[in-house]
Amino acid sequence: PRVAPPPPADPSSDPSSPYYVHSSDGPSSVKVTPLLNGSNYHSWARSMRRALGAKLKFEFLDGSISMPIDAFD
Repeated sequence: PRVAPPPPADPSSDPSSPYYVHSSDGPSSVKVTPLLNGSNYHSWARSMRRALGAKLKFEFLDGSISMPIDAFD
């Protein structure tokens, strides 16, 4: 029988983990249109949710992922 590989010790090294940060990820890597202005919050928020969801990062904003425990505490 095939045995599954053990999970990585550091979740930030697993590309399927929301804690993973790709080298191309950064503060300006999420581009959404339309840009936020005074009258388009709902369409902008929907676009932002989709963009962050595609990068597995929206869960940090909606609270479904808890803050990681710092190993250096």
